[in-house]
Amino acid sequence: MEIRQLHRHDAEAYFALRLEALKTNPEAFGSSYEEEKDYPISRTENRLADSSSYVFGAFVENQLIGVLTLMKDTKQKMSHRGHLYAAYVTPLNRGKGAGKQLVQIAINKAQELREIEQLYLEVVADNIPAKKLYESLGFETYGIDRKALKVSGKYYDEALMVLYL
Repeated sequence: MEIRQLHRHDAEAYFALRLEALKTNPEAFGSSYEEEKDYPISRTENRLADSSSYVFGAFVENQLIGVLTLMKDTKQKMSHRGHLYAAYVTPLNRGKGAGKQLVQIAINKAQELREIEQLYLEVVADNIPAKKLYESLGFETYGIDRKALKVSGKYYDEALMVLYL
């Protein structure tokens, strides 16, 4: 497995995986497949080129099977904070270490940047495997956002987690 930062030339693979993620686990994302399916590829290219974010990908045999985004807060008073977003590993590749490696490379990048002192993320509260993965890397739950998402009439709580670097 290869883990690396994605760039503009990875836009098509990233976009395809993003749409798969939105279809497969709609409860895990604030956005929806319906909202994103018609986005132009230039939007994804720009996202991958944004200097305030780092999108990491996990590849198996040159196939993108997992992604995770690290974003720095850009406001002066919040520049010590970073956020992990859009984590996804294909169902066939779950439980094989890709998710953990993606989170670890994002933590490493945040530490390398030096100005980031704490990392935040949100995860569906009943996604026990994901919560355990984050906890194994030092994240702690500091709150629950009740009914954070509503998908097809069902509400999902999100666990709010932080890692102090």
